[in-house]
Amino acid sequence: MGAKGTSLDTLWDSAPAAGRAFRADELAGVPDGARRYLAHAIAPGTGLASAVWLRMHGEIKLRRWLPFTAEEVIRREGEMIWRARVRMRGLPISGADRFVGGAGSMSWKLLGVVPVMTASGPDITRSAAGRVQAESVWLPSMLAGEDGSWTATDPSHLRAGVTAQGHRAELTLTVDEAGRLLTLKLPRWGNPGGAAFHDVDFGAIAEAEGMFCGYTIPTRLRAGWYFGSERFESEGEFFRVTIDDATFR
Repeated sequence: MGAKGTSLDTLWDSAPAAGRAFRADELAGVPDGARRYLAHAIAPGTGLASAVWLRMHGEIKLRRWLPFTAEEVIRREGEMIWRARVRMRGLPISGADRFVGGAGSMSWKLLGVVPVMTASGPDITRSAAGRVQAESVWLPSMLAGEDGSWTATDPSHLRAGVTAQGHRAELTLTVDEAGRLLTLKLPRWGNPGGAAFHDVDFGAIAEAEGMFCGYTIPTRLRAGWYFGSERFESEGEFFRVTIDDATFR
């Protein structure tokens, strides 16, 4: 399916039914921290979901912080569409970010008519793949598959190999003693501040969680560039989101 011609509903409707039931006793080969994280994120007997539909609200920094509402579908194969509505000076800007069929794109319009941002190409695709890899924490079945790989530097700091449409990255997770996600980080292709595209540390702080359909996922996140450095707080953070609902299939 083409990136630009696929709707949120089409991406969701084409996702297959959930796979086999999750069993924590099948995680004997992964580090202890990864077992704790996955057992916390996926209730025993829950089918390994092929997709999640998220409904959310928050703030996005476009020079200044602006409120948004959005819906997003993420598929286990590493595809996503984020459809949002932002208000700038009282006027609505609506559109979508996509990573479908191995291609990334963005298309945003003022009042649904006047184009304000359109982008595609190899750099957008590579950056969009990194976004899906980071957002795999909203679809933990992406991290519980047989093709997943885990390493750990200690019981609280984990690294998971995540593939999105042929793009592979190493996602670093920090978890507490119960397996609750605290932070995530990965090198993501991007151009913060208008610089040339390059790998930049991207990450998020998880401030709350909730359970939906047997999955416990972060429900409040602060995310942005330069994660792990002082620049994250001063200039890198650009996305604050609260998940209002999540449906898995």
